Amino acid sequence: MAFLFFLGAASAQELSKRLILTDGSYQLATKWEVKGDRVRYFSAERGEWEEVPKSMVDWAATDKYEKDRQNGVPLPGAAEVDKELAAERRAEEARRPEVAPGLHLPEDGGVLMLDSYENQPQLVELQQHGSEIKQDRKGNVMRAAINPMAGVKQNIEVPGSHAQVQAHIAVPAIYLKLEPLDPSDAAANADPSDRFHILHMQSKADKRMVGDIKVSIYGKAKEEQKLVPTSMVDLTGGWIKITPSVELETGEYAVVEMLGKEGLNSYVWDFGVNPSARANADVTKPEAPAAAPSPSAAPELKKQP
Repeated sequence: MAFLFFLGAASAQELSKRLILTDGSYQLATKWEVKGDRVRYFSAERGEWEEVPKSMVDWAATDKYEKDRQNGVPLPGAAEVDKELAAERRAEEARRPEVAPGLHLPEDGGVLMLDSYENQPQLVELQQHGSEIKQDRKGNVMRAAINPMAGVKQNIEVPGSHAQVQAHIAVPAIYLKLEPLDPSDAAANADPSDRFHILHMQSKADKRMVGDIKVSIYGKAKEEQKLVPTSMVDLTGGWIKITPSVELETGEYAVVEMLGKEGLNSYVWDFGVNPSARANADVTKPEAPAAAPSPSAAPELKKQP
């Protein structure tokens, strides 16, 4: 016989539901089930499934605790547990900032764009693509960092007439969290507005040109093409938000990175703007809110983020 219990809301009090053991200790769990001689439960503290022998569970104490909790009887230690869970939840939110209701950035970083498709906010990752560097002098440079002499122009060309990722709105926000640079690198302590830029690409046959870029010996970029004005905000968890200050025209764009005195990173994060484009693949959508429990059925569990 199997007993299945579910939590239907995300309040701290409900998160403190306890599976009490015969030795007097307990496990905080959002749900559990008994199968044979094992109890399998989802830990509210560690966010994963665990098991204990059925004989170790004090079912009478577990049922009494749950009844007292539902009836509003003050529970020993519940307030402290709730505070701990609330602190863990705040720490989790700090590591994974919320960019739209129910939509959080990942903890491991990357470069992502906040889009809206059919009135639904979505996060889509921007891939970094290598580019051919066409210089005013003969020869191509194919490496990650371009360190030209002052005044030398660089035409960055990215293969393909369109980026795989297309924004359906005119002001998509870009979120960046990259690996830290070496402290000796000039870009490590640079202002993000000097390090990152959004540029309008020019489509030409089967490639896109970022533009004519002049890089000074100080690692500053001056654009021959129109530079997209942006605003930047530091977020928690090491994230940076870059937002265009104007509506972007339909076309192709790229996020480029300056590497201080090393020059310009020849690998860019490309995207397009096209309200009529098809849906992007591999997007992250908002988490569905917990459904109201039905009086005739056990409430569904909304998994903790």
